[in-house]
Amino acid sequence: MSEMQAENTEDYLPERPITVAEYHRMGELGVIKPDDRVELLDGVLIPMPPIGPEHGYSVRRLNTNFQRRFGDRASISVQGPITLDDWSEPQPDVMLNSLPEERYAVANPTVNDSLLVVEVSVTSLADDRGKKLRAYAQCGVREYWLVDVVHERIEVYREPRGKRFESKRVAGRGDSVAPLAFPDDAIPVDDILPPR
Repeated sequence: MSEMQAENTEDYLPERPITVAEYHRMGELGVIKPDDRVELLDGVLIPMPPIGPEHGYSVRRLNTNFQRRFGDRASISVQGPITLDDWSEPQPDVMLNSLPEERYAVANPTVNDSLLVVEVSVTSLADDRGKKLRAYAQCGVREYWLVDVVHERIEVYREPRGKRFESKRVAGRGDSVAPLAFPDDAIPVDDILPPR
């Protein structure tokens, strides 16, 4: 193919967003391999950074605390997908979803199932506080926690409106946080963050 033909081909093949259905089909066909760390956000495949020890520790601590406190009242998902709309299916680090859990054998959780979405951030703070926060708010996620490992705090976002959340609370070491769905069951921030 000549350079001229290649330029003309680009005119006929414009970039366009990928749908969730196409994303799944790419997995079925092997275009996206099972060990590829990508997620779909706003129709774009986003590479996910490697999981370092601090990130892994906080995810395990969240899972342990959530299993102990909410395991009989919610379905707990670790690094599993949530279908936000036709264009976005991110994989939050931890989620609390409505029961019964059996419904997730045939379809991924959606915004309507979600009680809490949590992202743990060590190297991805700009994305987690930027495009992910906007996507979660715009699709109506009722509560989003951003575990900021670097600054040793948890940002709690509630009341989605448009591309933002109306309510934001920051909890640091010595504070506790409780999901909106289970307000009487607070978890100390120190039980989630890596030890000093």
